Amino acid sequence: MRIIKVNAIDSTNSLARKFYEGKRDFEPVCIRAISQTNGRGQRGANWLSKPGDNLTFSILYPQKKLNISRHFLLSASVALAVHRGLKAEGIPDLKLKWPNDILSAKFKIGGILIENIIKAEDIVASIIGVGINVNQQDFEGLPQASSIFKITGKHYDLDSLLERIVERIEENLEKLSSASEASILEEYVKNMFRLDKVSVFSTAKDSHFNGIIRGVTMEGKLNVEIEEGVFKTFHLKEIQLHY
Repeated sequence: MRIIKVNAIDSTNSLARKFYEGKRDFEPVCIRAISQTNGRGQRGANWLSKPGDNLTFSILYPQKKLNISRHFLLSASVALAVHRGLKAEGIPDLKLKWPNDILSAKFKIGGILIENIIKAEDIVASIIGVGINVNQQDFEGLPQASSIFKITGKHYDLDSLLERIVERIEENLEKLSSASEASILEEYVKNMFRLDKVSVFSTAKDSHFNGIIRGVTMEGKLNVEIEEGVFKTFHLKEIQLHY
């Protein structure tokens, strides 16, 4: 996959979208920003990253035979690719915090934001934004954030790490259309943060309750046991898992 490096940009996802011209036939491209001034995360949050210390990149990827119903399988496949890539680097205690945050030792070190371009019932292209805290040492005001360096004590070459992670993502995307739905979900659930543990959740109305994560549905809803033997599924905007 071709990798383009830019110095400063508002958002790699926004630039990646400009590379898409409404054609199904184009080569995948990865855009990495040294400095990203307006990176986006889940729930409309900004992704803050110290310039030159971390990886912030987006992949524009053509989808050939991907129905919109498989959108969460796409998200899970990308999250698992990043998870495997970091695990191969020796990063300890890696977990996926639903829907697509990357945690190590219970601290957030990465996040993924996917924007799909849809025609009729098909996803024709995906813009996959990834942020990974690599060598940053200070996260003032962000007690739940950390970096690979802070956890391992090792300094990483950003270009080499990017190439290895992008390779993992591309491998998963190439086989996504024919991959087993059950196997993707099974691996995703196995690596979920707080799986089978009593956790605290809040709703959009800011009410709090205890529940136990039991997995996810194929549509990406979180399956929570709210009472013994009583289960309920939630969309991303309906519920928030607290650390």
